[in-house]
Amino acid sequence: MLLVWIVVFSVLGSIGAIAGAALLLLFPEGIRKSLLPALLSYATGTLLGAAFLGMIPNSLQEITATAMSGTLLVGIIVFFMLEKLVIWRHCHEIECEEHGAVAPLILIGDAFHNFVDGFVIAAAFLTSIPLGIVASLAVVAHEVPQEVGDFAILLENGYSRKRALVFNTLSSLTTLPGAVIAYFFLGAMMEIIPYILALSAASFIYIAIADLVPNLHRRTGLMQTLVQIFLILGGIATIALFHLMK
Repeated sequence: MLLVWIVVFSVLGSIGAIAGAALLLLFPEGIRKSLLPALLSYATGTLLGAAFLGMIPNSLQEITATAMSGTLLVGIIVFFMLEKLVIWRHCHEIECEEHGAVAPLILIGDAFHNFVDGFVIAAAFLTSIPLGIVASLAVVAHEVPQEVGDFAILLENGYSRKRALVFNTLSSLTTLPGAVIAYFFLGAMMEIIPYILALSAASFIYIAIADLVPNLHRRTGLMQTLVQIFLILGGIATIALFHLMK
């Protein structure tokens, strides 16, 4: 039964993000550009909420604070190194200087990213079903704006809308094998799940702080800042609400 939960939410996490991003592409470019910052703000809140309200507290129930914080620190350094190798993430703006001919690299990096998301979802469900749902929600929330950015970059590099949709969908589907592999691997070694949760929290924190927040800082107006704060708090509140419903 637990495997069914993991498979269903892994598929929803990948296909849901693609569907949401594809739906946004139906809007005129002006509307799409105005919606993307709002999605980034909300995603920042859900990532931070899932990490600090869900994954870290659950990890602390099984391992010491020193072990958890050490794993968290190692995870952040590892993700920094991966980013330096242009594997972990890419920026969300078409004008990014790295976008010259990076379409294939973006698809490969996204496939790896989604594979790791599958591990995150499986580890969370192996801890508890509510935590698994929260982790899946956070994955979808940060993947939708990222996939919108992916589509924009692929279109800018000469991909047709159909081709961009097909390739982006294929790269997103790696969430499912990542989750299934993690289920069988982690299920046999339950003692490492708290460390996987700590690493997952590190990935969420790193994406939020190193990737999404710098994009938000590009908008400095008072009203824009207030909206960002409101949506970040809304993302955190969404995660908190799911935990209160346990």
